[in-house]
Amino acid sequence: MLPDLTPVTDPLGWVVVGLFVLGIAADWRDRGTARAVTTAAWALFALFWLLMVPFFAFDHRSVVQSILAAVAVPACLYVAYRLLRGRDSLLVLSRAVGVMGLIYLPFGAIPAFHDALIEVVAAQTHAGLQLLGSTPAFETDEAGLQNTFAFTLASGQQYSTRIVFACTGIGSMAIFGGLIAAVRAPLERRLAALAVALSTIWVLNIARNVFIAYSTGHQLFAREALVGPVMWLFGLEDPIRVSFFVADRVLSQGLAVFALLAIAWLVVKLLPELYVIVEDLAYLVTGEEYDLGRKGA
Repeated sequence: MLPDLTPVTDPLGWVVVGLFVLGIAADWRDRGTARAVTTAAWALFALFWLLMVPFFAFDHRSVVQSILAAVAVPACLYVAYRLLRGRDSLLVLSRAVGVMGLIYLPFGAIPAFHDALIEVVAAQTHAGLQLLGSTPAFETDEAGLQNTFAFTLASGQQYSTRIVFACTGIGSMAIFGGLIAAVRAPLERRLAALAVALSTIWVLNIARNVFIAYSTGHQLFAREALVGPVMWLFGLEDPIRVSFFVADRVLSQGLAVFALLAIAWLVVKLLPELYVIVEDLAYLVTGEEYDLGRKGA
């Protein structure tokens, strides 16, 4: 059993977001102070992702999220280094991360927001299942949230799957909310880009939840060729869980990366000011400068 790191990661998350927000405020008055504070925020952000790697790898058993968290550690440290060396354009990306945290953390930490979001997503997912002709019982969990789909499998066995906070799509919505808020552009164009991004993410996330729940409840991937390898790869003991892991950890999380890239491309087309962040990301990856014809930041 891995030690529970949430007593460390939860307050660390607030500290990191607080430093990013402090850096945003400092940038209005003194660029040097903003650079120093934001550099510290990126360094602590690297520590946060380092502590999250074991959770994604061994508790959540997500290959995609484990890789992304592991890559985020050196990436955050490199951003801190480049910012400390004077690449002030990275303060725009830093503003985006600060706003992302302000959007995400209240939903993760305040029970009223957290629970309401889960139940809304669960209700819409249940409606989607019904449209496909699937009629699991819609039940409450031990915390009193109506978020659980109870299926009767073809074998007669009862099996339940539920909507949790990670299924709400709030993380992806926070990313785009932060990016759009970070750049300086006319309000009407920012609102248009935000509406496109959030509505697309919401619809795709509900579709993802329906796919995962339907696949699990109807055992779509309980195939002899998959059961053994998937159980070995994810350390499963119950073959009934194979369909869930294939649908969620393999297919949905893999496709989500491409979906987010497509949404990002669309949002940048609507809000070219975001090119400053794209250029910085390209520089961080390749070490070369790019001029993509942005209109400002």
